[in-house]
Amino acid sequence: MLVHDQTSAIAFLSDRHTHGSDEIEHIETHISHVFLTRDRAFKMKRAVKLPYVDFSTPELRLEACKREVRLNSVTAPGLYLGIRTISRDLAGNLRFGDGELVEPVVEMVRFEQDALFDRMATQGRLNAKLLTQAARMIARYHQSAPVVHRSSGSANIGAVLAINRAGFAIGRVFEETEVATITQLFEEMLKENAALLDGRETAGKVRLCHGDLHLRNICLIEGEPCLFDCIEFNDQIATIDTLYDLAFLLMDLWHRGFPQFANLVMNRYLDETNDDDGFVLLPFFMAIRAAVRAHVIATQVAEGRNAADLTSEARSYFELARTLLEKVQPRLIVIGGFSGSGKTTVADALAARVGAPPGARIIESDRIRKALHGVAAEVHLDADAYRPDVSDKVYSEMVRRSLAITKAGGSVVADAVFDRLENRSLIEVASAAAGSRCEAVWLQADAQVLQQRVSGRHEGPSDADLRVLARQLSCGQKPPAWRLIDAQQPVGEIVDEILEPVEVGHQYPCRVS
Repeated sequence: MLVHDQTSAIAFLSDRHTHGSDEIEHIETHISHVFLTRDRAFKMKRAVKLPYVDFSTPELRLEACKREVRLNSVTAPGLYLGIRTISRDLAGNLRFGDGELVEPVVEMVRFEQDALFDRMATQGRLNAKLLTQAARMIARYHQSAPVVHRSSGSANIGAVLAINRAGFAIGRVFEETEVATITQLFEEMLKENAALLDGRETAGKVRLCHGDLHLRNICLIEGEPCLFDCIEFNDQIATIDTLYDLAFLLMDLWHRGFPQFANLVMNRYLDETNDDDGFVLLPFFMAIRAAVRAHVIATQVAEGRNAADLTSEARSYFELARTLLEKVQPRLIVIGGFSGSGKTTVADALAARVGAPPGARIIESDRIRKALHGVAAEVHLDADAYRPDVSDKVYSEMVRRSLAITKAGGSVVADAVFDRLENRSLIEVASAAAGSRCEAVWLQADAQVLQQRVSGRHEGPSDADLRVLARQLSCGQKPPAWRLIDAQQPVGEIVDEILEPVEVGHQYPCRVS
């Protein structure tokens, strides 16, 4: 790392007289200084030169500032106000304005730090609704991001791994042997997934993305999640597979102890993008992201700041990366039951505990039906959308997606009523023919309980009402051989029961041992 004296600029930006503000808050990151005034934020690049960024001269920092404003104005319009230059006058004093360039800074509108998603996570204020909004916002952003055909998909990820190797070489936190071991695991995973990565690049899935998509770079502005602070200093880092971009957020949520939120974001994002073919890459992508955090924090340790805490944090990311690289046996769990039995609630609670992080892909009949009609999951459909021929298409699509994912090595929780024999037979026969490991459960509850639950619904993808439930109860068939589970238990107990090992010799119709 180059050592530069930015002391005078830091003192200038820390001085309340510079801004006419009573109090200045100074925040340091590994590549920036941020100064918060009453209504503004000023961001100054640190004079560093690392394997992935060169801010070694004021001119390079100025170009990075220009790109930062231009790129972030796309996702956070109104937040970025422009660039201010710190110059030196004839008397040698620093000021904002023309003159000898000392430091460029990005000027932003200040928002409350409690609006940052990382603060909200710490304070327990994140919820499913907010994260669903965020997942859909990110999906829209990726769908409009510029496609870049510069190299193959495997070469693109190989370049990221090369940056990681260089980053680990700088730090002193990790032993050479453990770095060599995890590097070999990454290279093996890259080779194993090369064809899939290359196919995704050919299909336009490598784009100029955000590049630094974690909780601290999402804020809530006027009730809507917004992305800011994208990677502006290195196009190679930001030109990536869209799912690798998403993986930073998933890894961040998982590392902070929010596996269900990570699973929810993944599922809502894939619902929007229909990008299931890359689902099996997410553990690999999350591992790379964890390794990035590990070597970046290790670099900060080398600077001597909060060494003990930073060492522990770097190690926690390193261990997560190792865990994410472990092979996990894929599973296909099928959940059936009449409306009101809690299938969707159970699937949401179960999915994060099935398969490799970020958990299982949820294939839900209600969401597929809405997608086939081109509407959002929350939009109500009329009775015509529930004709038997339409339902047949829904179940066929469920089976197709479920088996495609499990065949590729991913885990699935499939959720539908499954009250008709032909629909149960479809997934039973297809999974057996594909050799997928599959188990089916039926959530069972008293009719009165089902009626109370259905009548109490106010939101969600299901359109079932009491008339629909009545038809199910009168005409539907409970599968005699599926594993019956009491749906009147607490959700956690239902999930635990589903995950209990099946007794030796006791097999269910679509379970392949």
